[in-house]
Amino acid sequence: MGDDFTWRDGERLVRFGAGVAAEARELLTADGFGAYALLTTDRAAASAPAVAEGARLVLRVPHGKVDEISAALLSDLPEAPVVALGGGRVVDTAKAVAGARRVRCAALPTTLSGAEMTPFHRLPAGVDGARMVRPALVVADPALMASQPPPQLAASAMNAIAHAMEALYTPLANPLTELAALRATALLAEGIWMDPPAGDRLALGALLAGYASGATGIAVHHALCQTIVRTAETPHAETNAVMLPHSAHLMSDRAPGPLARLAEALGADRGDPAAVEAALADLAARSGHIRLATLGVTEDRLPAIASAVTGHPALANTPAPPDEEELLRALRRAY
Repeated sequence: MGDDFTWRDGERLVRFGAGVAAEARELLTADGFGAYALLTTDRAAASAPAVAEGARLVLRVPHGKVDEISAALLSDLPEAPVVALGGGRVVDTAKAVAGARRVRCAALPTTLSGAEMTPFHRLPAGVDGARMVRPALVVADPALMASQPPPQLAASAMNAIAHAMEALYTPLANPLTELAALRATALLAEGIWMDPPAGDRLALGALLAGYASGATGIAVHHALCQTIVRTAETPHAETNAVMLPHSAHLMSDRAPGPLARLAEALGADRGDPAAVEAALADLAARSGHIRLATLGVTEDRLPAIASAVTGHPALANTPAPPDEEELLRALRRAY
């Protein structure tokens, strides 16, 4: 696609383009990250070794919940800026510890999670005075962002499309974020269907979707998925892939205009309310999962999940928020 840009967005600098990971050390130094603590994983560290070599300290981020992980890592971190090299869990953990320590954060994403573009994350458990932050420097290299195997990459892309979809109908939705969200959706759908998947399209789509979500917030789909992930311990991206068609079905009567525009971005029939659900189901199948049951969720847990979702703060951002009974129907459809 040839997209290569540097974008100064308030206090945040975004550098996007093929090969920009090679510039990361220089960009970090120029932006005040000369002596940084790196949060990463083995896979991510191997993908950008120069970033790991330049760190004052390197800590591996384990699997688990961001609030618990970040609280556990705080005692091991020096008083230094924090750099995340990894997927959404790693980036959100870095944001959480940066917010607790009140230091700056940078991100080099290795998935399509969009976490590098949002100020949303769990706060460290039991830590007073922590605050939400967004990375001050984002180094977005398509080769890193689209480096997962195809099924996981498709699931990550569905997570990104979910950000774009919800950006269309939260109370903070606006023409600027709508343009970003719809362009993101088109790029992500095109990128998933290409063989091999088009990393440049997927990476730019994820960045735009993350930007739109960061400006507008999240709603019922993320309330559902985050609750499922935390209570049933399912994988985050795959949970989004399974639930997104059913979330679109839930929103078809609540936000018909935005869903029609989303259908057009997906290449589906704008006039058919079921077109978005069908198009998303086809894309979800690329991840290898279309049912909650295959992710390990048992049917007896669905009522408790629906009940927990009613207390999620993002539910209030949904037009005509669904009640517990309707949430349970959506979960059963996805089961």
